[in-house]
Amino acid sequence: MRTMPAWLIVICRLIIIVLIPVVLVLTNVRLLMTHTFPDIEYSLPGFPADAYGITTADRLKYSKLSIDYLLNNQPIAWLAALRFPEGVTAPAESCPAYLDGDCNRFYNDRELKHMLDVKIVTTWALRLWAVGGILTLLAVAGLYGAGEREALRGGLLSGSALTIVILLVLVFFILASFGTFFTQFHQVFFEDNTWTFLWSDSLIRLFPMRFWQDAFLFVGGGAILEALLFAAVAWWGLKPH
Repeated sequence: MRTMPAWLIVICRLIIIVLIPVVLVLTNVRLLMTHTFPDIEYSLPGFPADAYGITTADRLKYSKLSIDYLLNNQPIAWLAALRFPEGVTAPAESCPAYLDGDCNRFYNDRELKHMLDVKIVTTWALRLWAVGGILTLLAVAGLYGAGEREALRGGLLSGSALTIVILLVLVFFILASFGTFFTQFHQVFFEDNTWTFLWSDSLIRLFPMRFWQDAFLFVGGGAILEALLFAAVAWWGLKPH
């Protein structure tokens, strides 16, 4: 005899199917936003050096501070207070973007505006991650607690399959034409003409295209591996007796 209404079983299963891709992707986004990723990325063979002479140690320092800003509760003034190392200023071509004329600031006004936009997107993404994770866990616990192993197994397998299919397509797209993918990604989340910068701007110097390509591949590849793990657990661990 069922202890859970049929309609609730359907809803729980749909929650699992729809939210597994979201939760897995955002889990890897959150893992990306740690000090460990820049440490690994900057040590990879062939990672481009700064064309304007900032040392690797300084690039790591500023990249980690930039990540911290996205996760802390500080206003944009916190990031605006960052300065180049003593005796260093922004390259001449980037200086006009400093409205106050202080070219010793690490980020110019255009970059600060973009970082504020990124922080807003990050905040909402992490909220979605938390809500999605909680709903998924509740749906899994509800089905498991009610003895609905078949529905739970089906939900986990379907959600994992959906994740794998979507992300395989995206990973292929990234490998085939990362520039196009990168542009379209920014067009979805940010206003036009607010996310393009000079090669001499600090954001590009800290986070060149190689950094972002590896980051997206990490998120997509990690989510695919995690989905495969979920599928394996569901296939063998919840197999009907």
